[in-house]
Amino acid sequence: MGSVTVRVHPRSRRTAVEVGDRGIVARVRAAPEGGRANDEARLALAEALGVPGSSVVLRRGARSRTKVFDIEGVDQAAAEMRLRATGRA
Repeated sequence: MGSVTVRVHPRSRRTAVEVGDRGIVARVRAAPEGGRANDEARLALAEALGVPGSSVVLRRGARSRTKVFDIEGVDQAAAEMRLRATGRA
């Protein structure tokens, strides 16, 4: 199981996951209340990486914009490579 660090921006106009100069960024429509933004970021990340939602688990950062997710079979480098390959760079 690999770890992936993601910067989450809640209350965005659209939900999207992309990789840039500073790493992986997840923009989610949900507000950061009751864990809704965390859940939406987790599911968006799973979809973007092509893994089941159950394979992505929030490990650290539930109340922070910077979160660490554990993902089965995917580490930081592999996640960034997959996102770049799908044109999310």
